[in-house]
Amino acid sequence: VQLQASGGGLVQAGGSLRLSCAASRIGFTIKALGWYRQAPGKQRELVADMDDAGSRNYAESVEGRFFISRDYAENTVNLQMHNLKPEDTAVYYCTARATRWGRSNVSTYWGQGTLVTVSS
Repeated sequence: VQLQASGGGLVQAGGSLRLSCAASRIGFTIKALGWYRQAPGKQRELVADMDDAGSRNYAESVEGRFFISRDYAENTVNLQMHNLKPEDTAVYYCTARATRWGRSNVSTYWGQGTLVTVSS
């Protein structure tokens, strides 16, 4: 699965940003799309993901401020981020959980990161 992310940038605290990611799925069945982030000196963590049934999963730290959505026809996933805080500053990675056609094991695929910087 190839993942192409866009969005990100610099925003003041309290502002909003939108991240988008397009997934190419030829040869794959995508089970879920989502976003992780990694702040300097910290481990990579799940921000939000959404499976094919429409179930959403959010990190507690972003619950109520971030909203994940998918366009199943276009195979894209978006992350709308509101009320951003300096602690949201991180590199954000688009991810996909998918199986290759004809196989049952699920693998995780990563896109290139996009930097989100929130100034105080």
